[in-house]
Amino acid sequence: MKNKISSRFEDLEKEMLGIEASKQKNSSEFGLSYTDINDELHKKWSLNLKNIILLIHSNNIDCMYYKELENESKVKNGFDDNSNIFDRQKALFLALKDDYNKGLLSSIKSLIEADVFDTELEQAKELLSNKYKLAAAVIAGVVLETALRSLCDKEKIPHGKLDKMNADLAKAGVYNKFQQKSITALADIRNSAAHGKDSEFTHKDVEDMIRDIENFLATHLN
Repeated sequence: MKNKISSRFEDLEKEMLGIEASKQKNSSEFGLSYTDINDELHKKWSLNLKNIILLIHSNNIDCMYYKELENESKVKNGFDDNSNIFDRQKALFLALKDDYNKGLLSSIKSLIEADVFDTELEQAKELLSNKYKLAAAVIAGVVLETALRSLCDKEKIPHGKLDKMNADLAKAGVYNKFQQKSITALADIRNSAAHGKDSEFTHKDVEDMIRDIENFLATHLN
């Protein structure tokens, strides 16, 4: 499965080339030359660049790339314009992309996990479509528990049984009581499946379980 971050980099590179193509040479009333770019596209691209930096670095605004982006996005002197700022941001983006492709960035573990989760949930869906609801529920439950472990690592909360991690994460404010109760219900389905108690849940319950876990991952781990 194609990495979502890689796809985002490709999108940003296409947007970058679009901004590059929008450059136009102009002259001021004083005869000074300057370069215009599409400011709307540039603003959107700059925000997306900031977002991908924060995504890769787990919202750490003290990371090198975020600080460098903030610095390079400032007007340096009276002759600086958006075209110059874009050129500096472009160089930073290409360096970020290169480091990511070489596996040098700090959140590679979480990115790999995201792809693993997607793959496992696709397997669960396939099993469910072939009427193997017990196996589908067990696999989905493993994804859920692994996700909770990852959140605990992020919040520096000790690992434990699923119910304990769930309670600790809610207590830490990672998510609310409603989400905690939802996870408890999902864990109950997983436990029933693991013990072969086929009559305690339905095909639809497992469908909803997989959907809810996907939503949870999208909200808390992407």
